Formats: sequence, structure tokens, C-alpha cells
Amino acid sequence: MGALDIGIVGPALPSMESFFDINTRLASWIFTIYILFFMIGTPLMAKLSDMYGRRPIYILDVGLFAIGSAITAFSVSFEMMLLGRAIQGFGAGGIFPVASAFIGDTFPPEKRGGALGIIGSVFGLSAVIGPILGGLILKYGWQWLFIINLPIALLVILLSLIILPVTKRKKVSDFDWRGTVVLGILVTSLAYGVNQIETNNFLGSIVSLKVWPFLLLPIILLPVLWKIEKKAKDPVIQVDLLSNKEVKLATGISIGTGLSQSAIVFIPSFAVLALSLSITEASFMLIPLVLTMTIFAPVIGLLLDRLGSKIVILVGSFLLIAGMIMFSFLASNIYLFIISEVIMGMGLITILGSPLRYIMLLESPDKERASGQALININSSVGQLIGGAFIGTVIASQAGLSGFETAYLLIAVIGLVILGLAFGLKSRKEQLKIMESNLES
Repeated sequence: MGALDIGIVGPALPSMESFFDINTRLASWIFTIYILFFMIGTPLMAKLSDMYGRRPIYILDVGLFAIGSAITAFSVSFEMMLLGRAIQGFGAGGIFPVASAFIGDTFPPEKRGGALGIIGSVFGLSAVIGPILGGLILKYGWQWLFIINLPIALLVILLSLIILPVTKRKKVSDFDWRGTVVLGILVTSLAYGVNQIETNNFLGSIVSLKVWPFLLLPIILLPVLWKIEKKAKDPVIQVDLLSNKEVKLATGISIGTGLSQSAIVFIPSFAVLALSLSITEASFMLIPLVLTMTIFAPVIGLLLDRLGSKIVILVGSFLLIAGMIMFSFLASNIYLFIISEVIMGMGLITILGSPLRYIMLLESPDKERASGQALININSSVGQLIGGAFIGTVIASQAGLSGFETAYLLIAVIGLVILGLAFGLKSRKEQLKIMESNLES
């Protein structure tokens, strides 16, 4: 439900704009504020689960998601709607890293890949179901898109109380409020600045007071946050993990995957120009991509347990590069368009979730598992924020198909960077040694 609510509002935006009497730029905050608070909630809830145990924080996150859904559904003003979406995103941000940490707590190392693959398939499935479900429910009123979350959240909470194990609490020290506040300001400023960029007037908007101060502030705050977290007794972001070479490579790859993932949004617009389709027909052209991601996510998880993350990410990088290059040069034929999407989808799901989470579970100390997962979420979300603005700017800077072709070629270059980083990862043999040493300790 957390993944579903990122895209389910898409078909409902015109109805929401009319209901609240707002323009399209304001309506975009229905998406942006969810992602923003998702980013803020991820490290905070991950840290709390490391401190107080997984189950109570997981239940708290699902409860917050339900409360946010209720506020959104019964909103009488746009401000109330944004408050509900913020609470929704805040709760959802904690669900994913805590769920992944549960796998590290309860599954033996040789079976974690398969379990992570099942979680990874949720994102692809949600991408397919979200817009379709949104369109079906919309005829009863956009409010029902959020009311439907309430009984499901209640069921998840009840099953969590019955099924999820109680994990040990660690000794609680002073909470890192300074780091939390600085992180919140940093990601809020970044999200606002990126949201205000106009892709059809990139240079003009980037130097405006609505953009550049908000992009400059995160750059200034990043070293401040680093210094605070290095000194904190129990930092909300485990910067010490970044001293580990494998973690550095994984976080770098996660930024690249976020940048690459943002290309998905522009596929329907590309299909309109390349294949001369209507907007409605073009929206269905996403289905081959997301179905591929849904089907292959569990397979990738099983391959992780057999081959290790290095080989999986290397192969995924090659597929991503090939898919993007084919997309750039061969998209005028509908069959080649679909084949390119399938190859791209295989590449994206290979590097997107399970392999990076697998690495972080292996390299993070037991007491910091959720915090390690949070690093992946944050970096991927930052990549998506920047990537959306970057790709939109490239497309707007050139007329017609050439803008899309250039954008997808540039993402192929990002794939090459990911490929280069993947060569530095540990082999399966090295990962098995770490597993053995962890079991002995």
C-alpha cells in the first residue's frame, strides 16, 4: 500500500485540482510532499526500530500511514490534504527499511535474497496496479483511493501483532534530534528547489530566487549534517557505515538507480511521439516494463542467494545500458519499443532493490540493520528527485524525439557508471566468508 500510494493518485489529479480549485503546479505537491516525508521518515523510523525493536515501530508506521490516509480522504482544504499526504509518506518511509531489517533478523543469510526479491516485486506490481486501480475507484470519488487503505492497514496491524517476532531492544541513548532536524531541512529544501525548476526554461528558473537558494542550502548543510552525525552518540544516519568500501559502492549505485528509475515517468510521452499513439494508448506502454520488473524481482532474489550481488548487478547494468541504447535508437517500431522496455525493466529491477539491500544486510551490524536499509532508500529518493528534473530539462531543451533520445542515451551513461562501481564489489566467495564469520560470532 505504501508503494501503491505513490502512483495511485495519478488518474485522480484532475478531480483533485477541480475539488480544491488549484493549478497543476500546486497539484504536483500531492506527489512531492509524499516523497519528501517518505525520505524524512525513512532514517528516523529505521533508527527508532534499531533502538526500540522492529515490531512496535513497524506497527506505528502502518498506523501513521492509516491516519494520513484518513486525513487525506476527508480533507476539506488543500492544506489539510497535504498534511494527510505528509503523514502518509512519513509512515510509509519507515515501512520499507524496517521490513527489510526484519528479513535480516529472521532469515538465514543463504535465504535472504529470495525474501528480498519478494519485497522487490511489490514495487513493480504496485506500478501496474496503481494507475489501473486509481482509474477504477475514481468513479466513486477520489476520496475512496485513500479510504480503501484503512481496513487493509487494520488487517496488517492485527497480523503484525500475531506473526512478527519481537526483536531485542538495544540500550537507548539520547536521540539525535539535531541530526534529524538538519536532515529534514536539507531534504525539504532540495525537494522544493527541484519542484520549482521549469524544464522548458531551465537556465532562467535555476537562477531565480525560487530555485537556487533552495538548491544551495542542501550543499551547505551536507557537511554540517556529516559533522553532527560523526559526533552523535547514536546518529540518525549511520555515517560510520560509509567508511566501509562496500557500503560506499552500494550507496553510489543506489543514487544511479534512482536517476535511472526516473526515466520511467517519461515513457508514455516518448511513446506518443515515437509511435504516434494517443495519450490513453501510450499510458498502456508502461505495462511491459512494470510486468517485467514484477516477474523478475523474485528471480533476482533467488539468483542473489546463488551468485552473490556482484555478478547480479554487473549483468543488470549491462541490461540497463542495452535497453536504454535500444530505446534511444530503435523506439520508432512498436515491437522494438516493447523489447527495449523488457530489457530495460530486467536491468532496472536487477540493480534497483534486492541486491543493494542484500549488501547492506550483510555489511551492517545487527543493531544497525534498519539504518543501513535507510541509506539505500534516501540515496535512491535523492536520485529520483534530481533525475526527474534533469531528464525533463534535457527533453525540453531539444525539439521532438531528439530530446527523448538524448535523455535515454545519458541514462545509458549513468548505467556505465553503475557498471564501473559494480566491478569494485565483493565476490560471492568474499560474501560467503563474511556470512561464516557472522555466524561464528
